[in-house]
Amino acid sequence: MSAEEPQEQQDDEDLQYFVRIGQTDLDGTKSVERSLSEMNGIGRRTARLIAEEAGVDRTATFGRLDDDVIDDVVELVENYADEVPDWLNNRQQDFYSGETTHEIGNDLQLTRQHDINRMKMIDSYKGTRHKRGQKVRGQRTKSTGRTEGTIGVNVEEIREEQAEEAAEEGEGE
Repeated sequence: MSAEEPQEQQDDEDLQYFVRIGQTDLDGTKSVERSLSEMNGIGRRTARLIAEEAGVDRTATFGRLDDDVIDDVVELVENYADEVPDWLNNRQQDFYSGETTHEIGNDLQLTRQHDINRMKMIDSYKGTRHKRGQKVRGQRTKSTGRTEGTIGVNVEEIREEQAEEAAEEGEGE
């Protein structure tokens, strides 16, 4: 067992715990596919395509890769929209620019927020649903999505009221 301990310490020295892509820190202790898919705008399929394009085993630990390989992966993530067909991008024919791009990280959240604000400003159906805080995509609202009010019956209050009524009746006799 003592022979294995120095090996583990040496492996820990080579491990890069955080890998920075754009403005996002990815977990270097996980596999390449899993840590890439934790980034906003990159799912499992996209992560698999990026790992395959970089020539990296998708099950390899991301933090143990060489710096050159990590740089290749970072470059592929940033230039993903150029490498794949338009139907695989998450932002096709942007409203303002008309371009097809693939947004990742904080940029994806900002563009979604801009889209929601635009829908609210033009008073589209989806925009009014967003304003009211109701469900937007046609889900059921009769029985779900209730955020206010009491849930169930408060048995303790009912017992207290019954006890008070019984006490009042007892005094009245």
